[in-house]
Amino acid sequence: MQTIKVEAIAQSHALLGLGKPKHPLFSILKFEDLAQITSDERIRVTFDFYQIVLKKDCPGKLQYGQTIYDFDEGIMSFFGPAQVNILEPGKILAPSGWLLNIHPDFIRNYPLGQKIKAYGIFEYAVHEALILSEEEEKAIEDIFRQIEKEYHLPIDTFSQDVIVANIDLLLTYCNQYYNRQFITRKPNNTQLLGKVESILDDHFRNAADEQGLPTAHGLAAQLNLSPKYLSDCLKQLTGQTAQQLIHEKLIEHAKDILATTELSVSEIAYQLGFEYAQSFSKLFKNKTGQTPLTFRQSFRG
Repeated sequence: MQTIKVEAIAQSHALLGLGKPKHPLFSILKFEDLAQITSDERIRVTFDFYQIVLKKDCPGKLQYGQTIYDFDEGIMSFFGPAQVNILEPGKILAPSGWLLNIHPDFIRNYPLGQKIKAYGIFEYAVHEALILSEEEEKAIEDIFRQIEKEYHLPIDTFSQDVIVANIDLLLTYCNQYYNRQFITRKPNNTQLLGKVESILDDHFRNAADEQGLPTAHGLAAQLNLSPKYLSDCLKQLTGQTAQQLIHEKLIEHAKDILATTELSVSEIAYQLGFEYAQSFSKLFKNKTGQTPLTFRQSFRG
């Protein structure tokens, strides 16, 4: 598989057959203005800057989590610096839409420079794209057009301020729309929650002592989701992240074992996947306010 590392926005423009960007640390492009690029092989590519992509007019099917959806709406994807992307063979660019390239240095002296690092959407996988309604797509495109207008104007003292403010607004809207998407997909996400609970139950009932403690990354991998997306989805459904749900299930199983067996705390800790009994006791007390032995004694009266 070919690997391409794109270190500068100017390099990205060159790969697309374009001239240098108007600003070395920022550019905005319309897919309609780009010549189509095709590839006969899979390509691994990383960028040293942020990319925000709106793809339009791509009728077909999209895998969202564990479900395949038909869609005609615009879809958005978000890529952070050094994130590995796999481009499949065939046409690489969307027929229409927008592409924002934002180098971290462009926003470093603004509050957005730190704020953007907290946006989980830049850690989502490609198949966890944001699917826009018609109204949402219009709102997003209005912001892209405002950014494009400012990008092509002569640079003045306030140009960068205006562009950064619009990027901030764009990301705020996208965060809101993702929250909406979690809600509208709730029936499917509820099924996802059931799968999470089933995986954890099977883990703790069977071979936890051999596999060790479950992790959010491992759980997400089994569900073909990114860890951040899984946690955000579960947070919307339950108010808890993936790691918090893992701990909840662990404590639930620990209580069952304490109440129904005479196993020692060390044996229970090992059975649940802990390497050290002290770590289990500390977590149990942190979550319940009791030590494992105190819980056992109070439960039995």
